[in-house]
Amino acid sequence: MRRVVVTGVALVTPLANTAEETWQGFLKGQSGTGPLTQIDAAPFNSKVAAEVKNFDPLKYLTAKDSKKSDRFVQFGIACAKMALEDSKLDLSKEDPYRIGILVGSGIGGLRVIEEQHRVMMEKGPGRISPFLIPMLIVNMAPGQISIALGLKGPSNCVATACATGSNAIGDAFKLIQRNESDVMFAGGTESCITNLGFGGFDAMKALSTHNEHPETASRPFDKTRSGFVMGEGCGIMILEEMEHAKKRGAKIYAEIVGYGMTSDASHITAPDPSGEGAARCMINAMKDANIKPEEVSYINAHGTSTPLNDKVETLAIKKALGEGVARKVKISSTKSMVGHLLGAAGAVEGVACVLAIRDQIVPPTINYKNPDPDCNLDYVPNEAQSCHVRITLSNSLGFGGHNACIAFKAFQE
Repeated sequence: MRRVVVTGVALVTPLANTAEETWQGFLKGQSGTGPLTQIDAAPFNSKVAAEVKNFDPLKYLTAKDSKKSDRFVQFGIACAKMALEDSKLDLSKEDPYRIGILVGSGIGGLRVIEEQHRVMMEKGPGRISPFLIPMLIVNMAPGQISIALGLKGPSNCVATACATGSNAIGDAFKLIQRNESDVMFAGGTESCITNLGFGGFDAMKALSTHNEHPETASRPFDKTRSGFVMGEGCGIMILEEMEHAKKRGAKIYAEIVGYGMTSDASHITAPDPSGEGAARCMINAMKDANIKPEEVSYINAHGTSTPLNDKVETLAIKKALGEGVARKVKISSTKSMVGHLLGAAGAVEGVACVLAIRDQIVPPTINYKNPDPDCNLDYVPNEAQSCHVRITLSNSLGFGGHNACIAFKAFQE
């Protein structure tokens, strides 16, 4: 079985526009949430969001290409280029047919759909932009990355709601294992803080209504949690076959060793209250990685800050690891700091897992003040903790019942 390692990482998040700055923000327990500014907050019950700030697409795209690309695609191209730089992979020395892209999005170009619908209603169909379709379709993130970098290997787009980023990384991992590729750019990207996107989540009462103090609105596992904070951003990591990475002298963050996915087959938005699907997903990832529950050092939880998700995920962790082991493992939700990045969430959290292995420290769950009897594990409250981090799990649970789990391990030859 071919071994797969992580050799490059990149993030654009509500905390910062680089992986290292975001990671330092995580370790300091900083909040990237604030008042909703991209749209008028007045009509909505929730008035907070986790928005990417000061992002300049012209650092990564020409002005012409930027105008033809939705914001989620711009994030994807930016992260792909930053991850490539981080990996120090020289594409001129590589076979482009052995390098692929698997980058997903949960929703895609909702912003351009709204804009062009308004144009059509006000000015008629003859004024619709000819770039509407290629700007809105979710596969344009990997498509544009492949064009920008000249990559001709496997190219695909996952769309499994909030599990998208993790599924993309897991599927890319398997492509390399099966010798269909040597290198994969993998992750997720999302930007749909729009009237329709925000309004849809607000209408289903999924969003936090802690409006008075936006920086504390996302409070996973806390008894007073009222919903998630809608965010945007992107995470991409470069996965590489181990011998390929060693041959070129690449730095290796960690090894990806396991991948599990299941479906709840229960409800269109709510997790199965039994936690069975999420638990089996973690079990499958550990089985794929050939690791035991007691070997897991840290779990980056899905941890959305919704009443049902956090309760069910806690139950699932206990079922997957056994209650005794579950009480000992470090668990945190970085969504407490960057909100819920939807299709990008799993990718951002996967990067957090490999950086936890690199630095031997786990990020906190901030805004954790009021313990919930239904959430009674160690959520690394409010401050990062230095500890021995050898194996991590990254959980993602998506609307439609999609569950995904990735296992990362400290690299040893």
